Amino acid sequence: METKQREGVLVTPQQRLNEAQIGLIDGISREILEDPGILCYNREAADIFRNAGARVEQLEDCVRLRIPSSLVDKTLASAPSRIVLGARNPDNRLILDAAEPRVRFASGSECNIWLEIGFDGDRPLYNRRSGSIDYLCRAAHLADNLENLDSFIRCINIQDEQVKASNKDVNKFLASLNNITKHVQAGLTDLNALDHVMQMGRIIAGGEREFSENPVLSFIACVVKSPLQMVNDTAAKVIAISRYRAPLVISSSPMGGATAPFDEFGMISQINAEILAGVALNQLVAPGAPVLYGSVPVRTRLDNLNDMYGAPEFNHYHHDAAQMARFYRLPCYSTAGAGDVSTPGIQATAEKMLTHGYIPWTGAQYVHYAFGLLERTNIFCPEQAVLDDAHIGMIKYNLAPPQVTPEKSRQLLETIREVMQTDHKTYIYHLPLPTREKVYIRYPLEDQQGGALLAAHHRYLEIMDVARKPLPKQTLDRISAEIPGILPQSLETARKES
Repeated sequence: METKQREGVLVTPQQRLNEAQIGLIDGISREILEDPGILCYNREAADIFRNAGARVEQLEDCVRLRIPSSLVDKTLASAPSRIVLGARNPDNRLILDAAEPRVRFASGSECNIWLEIGFDGDRPLYNRRSGSIDYLCRAAHLADNLENLDSFIRCINIQDEQVKASNKDVNKFLASLNNITKHVQAGLTDLNALDHVMQMGRIIAGGEREFSENPVLSFIACVVKSPLQMVNDTAAKVIAISRYRAPLVISSSPMGGATAPFDEFGMISQINAEILAGVALNQLVAPGAPVLYGSVPVRTRLDNLNDMYGAPEFNHYHHDAAQMARFYRLPCYSTAGAGDVSTPGIQATAEKMLTHGYIPWTGAQYVHYAFGLLERTNIFCPEQAVLDDAHIGMIKYNLAPPQVTPEKSRQLLETIREVMQTDHKTYIYHLPLPTREKVYIRYPLEDQQGGALLAAHHRYLEIMDVARKPLPKQTLDRISAEIPGILPQSLETARKES
């Protein structure tokens, strides 16, 4: 029986790089891994690479890993091409297959600011609020009810007074999972919390075997800090997560012009080397563990050194990275939809649609940062997420393959012949025309006084009134009893907007 999943949209990938260019980037990346190699600040990771055949050179405060091409080949061979990201509702799981360019869209980032919008008549009033567990609960509930959002990456940094490094992970995962039935993904703040997070995932999934078949949560780790430096604490997290064989994104986010070359060839060669190093560590620890090729390259804004997500080079970087992931037969975690501007509006729409309309054509299986992000990745705005959901609905419709099939031929001919026998000779009475909701996926323009933003605000409030789907009481009771550090706020569902 076919496993149920969120459908996403199956595309025919566009090719920016030709075969020779892909081979050149692959070759340069492999040369980079040998010379200059990777600076490694984690002793256990260095020992793992040494035991696998890498050359390890002691430096003053770290070691240099010289990773041979044969080791890269070995680890790529063991990395699975098909992985599952589970969900509380099994119909919401994602099957990511490197051979199938089926695109899904996820939220992303861990924003410090929740942008609250009120209105004075039709004039928007903006209020920046610090992230909290309550706002994370609201974001998860919103995401559960956005039709085109396929997976939830925690988008709010919880900053409640009671939140400490030691209990942050269990509370951000529980607040998310208690308010959404789609897949939940996040980074790990404290390595000591991993056992508790994994136990939570197993409780929610129904057991250890059930979790392995339907992993309701997964992790992101940026193990290599650009340029080419394997970080101590993140490497330790990658090793521990890999031993659990939990799904893991090996992410890298170099800034073109600052921590990576500005030009396309240089950027892709470096980020590809960095991701391959992370995938190698993951597979050396746990051959066959589920891993994603995670590309988040950005361009540097040269006047203030901020990262830029709305620049044309962004598309080039990500298109190339998706092709490299497909070349290695790894599922691709890509990026689109962050706006550089700090409030919703025409500029935000233009910046977001520049990437929303382009990146999915690469065939990347998992596109994150797609909902609600402003001011690069510093702000999450629920109204912007509603607007992004409408835009992504249009993108999915635009990406859908043509419905030209032999089965429709007879119906088409009959309809045309019928129309030509009428006096009016129009199709309005003879064809089932697509509804506005189907074509535009509930684009929120119903409020003629305040336009799209006010309509998006009303839609957000509507969703806040939708019935919650919390975890069963016995599951929450067991989590409270077995998982230390759980705060009362994380056991609650999202409250209605006041």
